[in-house]
Amino acid sequence: MEISARQVQKFNTRKKIIDTAYRIFSEKGFSVPTSVIAKEAGVSHGSIFVHFPTLNNLLVCLLSDFGDKMGRSLHILAKKCDSLEDLLNEHLNVLEENEAFYTRLISEKNRLPDEAKSTFAFIQSTVAFHFSSVVEREIEKGTVKKLPVHMLFNTWLGLVHYYLLNREFFAGFNGPVIRKYRGELLSTYLNLIRKS
Repeated sequence: MEISARQVQKFNTRKKIIDTAYRIFSEKGFSVPTSVIAKEAGVSHGSIFVHFPTLNNLLVCLLSDFGDKMGRSLHILAKKCDSLEDLLNEHLNVLEENEAFYTRLISEKNRLPDEAKSTFAFIQSTVAFHFSSVVEREIEKGTVKKLPVHMLFNTWLGLVHYYLLNREFFAGFNGPVIRKYRGELLSTYLNLIRKS
C-alpha cells in the first residue's frame, strides 16, 4: 500500500504536535492552552483539534506513549532477569530520559482529567507488576527481606518521587536529579531491603 503525500504530512503534523506538547507540558505544566502548543509547533490552532479532539485526548496520547516505553523496557528485562537491581536501574533509565515530563506528571497528576489519571495509574500498575515479579523471585531466593511486595514497591517509588519533587534540595532547580543521584538511590534502597 502506497502512502500519499497527504498522509505523510498528516503524520508529520501529528508528530510535531506531540513532540511540542511533550516539551511544553514538561516545562510549563499541563494547564498550558492548546493555542500555545499550536504556536510553538508552527501549526494552526485548528490542526491540534483535527488530531486530538480534546486536550484530554492529547494528554492521554502522551501518557500512553510514555507508558508504552516504560512497559516495553521493563517487560523485556523482567522476563529474563532475576536481578531487582537491574530492573530498578532500567526504571531509572526511562525516568531519566523523561525526567522533566515525569516530574511534572507526578506533581500535577491530581489536576489531570480522569482519563489521563487512569492512564497514569495504569503506567504505575505496569511498573508494579514487573517489579513484583522480579522481587518475588528474589524473596524466594532469600536475597531480599520477606516484606509485603506492595510496601517494597511503594518505598522505592516514594524515594524516587521525593527526590524528583524536591529537586531544588538535591540538584539545583534545573539539574537532572536521577543522573546525579542514581547510584545513591539504588544502593540505599537495596541496602534497606536486602538480607544481610
